[in-house]
Formats: sequence, structure tokens, C-alpha cells
Amino acid sequence: MHQPPFRLAHPGLLGASGATTTFAGPDCCTPDAASRAVPARRRLPLSGFDTRYHCSLIGTCMTTSELRKLVSKFVAIDRQQASDLDIHHEAVTLATAGGDGCKALQKALDDRHALAIRRFAAAKSAEAVQAMWQQAQESADIPGAYWATMTHPASTVALRQAAFGDVHMLSHLVGAANRADIQRLMALEAENAALRDKIDAQQLRLQQASVDKAASLRDAARDIAALRQRVAQLEPSHRDETTHDIAALRAVLAERDEAFALQADRLSAAEQRAQTAQALAEQRDKTLETALAQLAALRAETAAMEAALSSEWEDDSTMRQPAALHLSGQRIVYVGGRPGPTRRLKTLVETAGGTFDAHDGGIEDRKGLLAAMVARADMVVFPVDCIDHDSMHTLKRVCEQHGVRYHPVRTASVASFVELAARLA
Repeated sequence: MHQPPFRLAHPGLLGASGATTTFAGPDCCTPDAASRAVPARRRLPLSGFDTRYHCSLIGTCMTTSELRKLVSKFVAIDRQQASDLDIHHEAVTLATAGGDGCKALQKALDDRHALAIRRFAAAKSAEAVQAMWQQAQESADIPGAYWATMTHPASTVALRQAAFGDVHMLSHLVGAANRADIQRLMALEAENAALRDKIDAQQLRLQQASVDKAASLRDAARDIAALRQRVAQLEPSHRDETTHDIAALRAVLAERDEAFALQADRLSAAEQRAQTAQALAEQRDKTLETALAQLAALRAETAAMEAALSSEWEDDSTMRQPAALHLSGQRIVYVGGRPGPTRRLKTLVETAGGTFDAHDGGIEDRKGLLAAMVARADMVVFPVDCIDHDSMHTLKRVCEQHGVRYHPVRTASVASFVELAARLA
């Protein structure tokens, strides 16, 4: 088995309080000296981390636009022309080297995630920090929580390595979801192409059979006309012989008619099979269109979730915040959905500075409360897969009466809500 890119904490490396103690291994397999020297009562600075953590911390907890402004102050690099990878590499080099560049990165990280640091300060033990980290993962609040967890005084080596592993696996999960959708789409396209080839081949065979039948009929008509002409020209003495030939010819024609009837039956059966195949192909086309639409929606939701997790939204000239951060100061009413995802959405919106009110559509909450909640809202959101038709029509009517925007989302998942927030932003 290959060694993973991060190492698990050895039980002998932790003291009773969870702080790091003496390391017995060689230098290449242990955290650096600065990490061991930070007292347990203080937050771990960026310079105190093992250098293997710098790439994950900087790439996850800072945006590329912030790094472009900061790195160019300490490194001779064209911040407009340099690639994202070059900027990231120089930032990690500054963190590894220590000095003023590392201090500037430390200050930028602390300022950016001050809210998360203050929230995690309430945790007084490694177990409490781990619980808050798990809650942050469920609510998709990764960057600030990751920095607060890694630098918390109560965090142990094992907890920091676990958090590092969680962030490391997020990119694999997102990539695996996209690959599965693409594989299903490719399979549908291949099946559809095979059906179309089969239909084309059957149509060619039917056309050829029709041409052959028409040619045979023309040959038979020409032979009959020739025989009739010969009979008319024969003397009476030869008519008996001609009559016998005509009878034989009629027998041959009867056999041919039977063969034509058999071919007609086969042609009719082939046409029915072709119609069935055509209907199946049309059904496959509809299935393919549905799959493409679902794939586009899933890709949009995956991109929005990935952007929210990495916090790297920018264009060529200005920096933009993640979609969730554009909810600051807004009151959102969420109607329908399921309890678990609804709680995560509440945490996500309130973390972004907004206000979140939920109504289950009349299952337990009274429908009479819905009009009052909508009247105070800036925006109403409801999942179309988890709300009854009566509540949905009532909600639309109330929103139109009060002039409040309403937005349906595809599912009651956190990803659908984050994709809507990104699209509105």
C-alpha cells in the first residue's frame, strides 16, 4: 500500500492535554521544530506548521485574488500575467521561508477568518473542536473552520491530520460525482447510436425488397403480354399446346404470388419492428435529453458547491465573494424541504450574515403563518421535490401579492440552494 500524502498521529506524540510532546522519529517523518515549540495555550501560527500543511492551508483558506495582491509585495512577479499555480507556489514558498512574507500571510488569514476564529474560541478541548469541525463540514463552511481548527490551541496532531485528510478528500468526491454522470451519459449516447444504425439497416433492407418486388411484377406482366400475343398468332391446331403452356405458366405465377404474399408478410413484420425500434429510439432520445438536463443541473450545483468550499471566485479585474456571502442582510424564507438539510441551510445563511426562516408548508407549521413570514422576506425559496402542490400555489399567490421574489430549486439539498445563490450573485 502506498504511503498517504499525510501521516497519522502516533499515540506517543501526544501529551495528556493533547499538546505535542517529544518526537522520536527522524526529521523527515516528524513535524518541524516550530510546531513542537508553540505552547498549548496559544494558537498555532502559520510558521509553526509542518511545511507539508502550507499548500492545503493557503489553497483552501485564501482566494487567488488575495494571494495576487499579497505575493506581489514580497516576490518579483507579474500578478496580472502569472498563472494561479505560480501565485499559489510563491505563496507556499513564502510560508515555508518564514519572515515578513509568512507574517503577512498569517495576518491575512486571521483577518479573513476572524469570525470563525472567535466562534471556535468557545471550544476548550480537542473533542469540542472536532465537533465544531464536523458541524462546519455539514454546513459547507469549510475555509474559515479549517483555519480555526488547524490553529486552535486545543487541537491535537491527530485532529489536525484528520481535518487535513477531510479537505484532501473533498476534491476526490467532487471529481468522482462528475465522472459517474459522464459515464452514464456516454453509455446512453452509445446505445442510442446503435439503435439508429439498426433502424437504418432495416430501412435499407425494406427498400431493396420493395424494389425487387416491383421488378418481379414488371417481368411477370411482360411475360404474360408476350404469351397472349403468341396465342393470338397461333393456328387453332397449336392452341391446345399453348393452352397447356398457359396453365403451367399460371401455376408458376400462383407459386410466385404465394412467395410474394410471404414476402409481404415479412415486409409488414419488418415495418412493425422498424416502428417499434423508432419508438424505442425516440424514448431513448427523451431519456438522453432528460439525462443531459440533469447532468447540466448537477454540474452547476457541483461547481457552486466547489466554489463555496474553495472560496476562489474572481474575474479578470475584480474579486467576488462566494455566493453564500452575498446573502448578508437578506431575510430568506424557505418553504418545504427536509429537516436535516433545512438546518444546514439555516447555518449557512446565518453564517453569511443573512436571516433564515423555515416553514414546512403546513405539515406541522400552520399555513396561516406563511403570509406573515413572506411579507417580511426579501426572497422566498422552495424545493419542487419536497413541497405539496397546494402549498406551492398558495406561496406563489402570496409572493405576488406582497411583491416578494420567489425561486424554485431542483431539490431540497444544500447543493441546489448554493447553486441558486451563485446564479443570483
